[in-house]
Amino acid sequence: MSRRAWIAFAAMSVLWGIPYLFIKIAVDDGVPPAFLAWSRVLLAAIVLLALAARAGTVQTIRGHGRWLALYALCEIAIPFPLIAAGERHVASSTTAIVIATVPLLAALLALRFNPGERLTRGRLAGLLIGLAGVVALVGIDVAGSSSELLGIGAILIGACGYATGPLIISRRLGGIDPRAAMGTSLAIAAVLLTPFTALDPPRAVPAAGAIASMLVLGLVCTAAAFIGLTILVDAAGPSRTVIITYVNPVVALALGVALLGEQPGAGAIAGLVLILAGSWLATDGRLPPARHRRQSGRRPTRTAKR
Repeated sequence: MSRRAWIAFAAMSVLWGIPYLFIKIAVDDGVPPAFLAWSRVLLAAIVLLALAARAGTVQTIRGHGRWLALYALCEIAIPFPLIAAGERHVASSTTAIVIATVPLLAALLALRFNPGERLTRGRLAGLLIGLAGVVALVGIDVAGSSSELLGIGAILIGACGYATGPLIISRRLGGIDPRAAMGTSLAIAAVLLTPFTALDPPRAVPAAGAIASMLVLGLVCTAAAFIGLTILVDAAGPSRTVIITYVNPVVALALGVALLGEQPGAGAIAGLVLILAGSWLATDGRLPPARHRRQSGRRPTRTAKR
């Protein structure tokens, strides 16, 4: 890869590795999960739609409204609040390890919805190894704690949403300007989250640390990260871009230990290693949707989450 690609790769590895830290800070300061998700997506939507309007690309979303709405539901409106709710009960590093199952889930979805995908021995081994990683994480570090099990369950549902989103894009949303597509999806997600936010608003003005975390999540981890992703795709290509999926949990784990004093147990470490190894084997080192987009010749559009 070029120097520009390596710089973009390093930046994205950090930008998608830090959200769990700031989500943890915000929810521990009492910010309700739905409000946290709503404020994040609304802020990012305003920024990206403004950029799309300035570039004159908003019209590229015409005729894609229902698929953008489905994408907003699966990739943003469901995962964001569930992950924040899960982090009320588990460490940020544990959250990142559970999210590392996204490539595994994407591989399973590809086997169902991509006709060209086949379950080879290597992929089957990867899926089984990844499953063993989840079992190690839950069985060793979380067993016996009903609140942590509930939190991991919520995060795992969010991971399913993250795995579904790219499939929707690769099959239905090709050729749309990424700023317009993501900005519109974020705006739709903000509308979907508004009733839940109204039902559980903050009971007091959030602390300074929580407010700063919400700003970072909206401006840096969502809006800026998405722009950075488009730069990385242009510089390195989609198949190399998705390798950041295997780097982000390590970044999140390191930040949780260094800044929050988290102490991952043996199950967390074993689970991380097994999940990453299984993800790599199950996806041949890249997400199936990225490979589909490369074959179709369409410019890929991905989400900046986490």
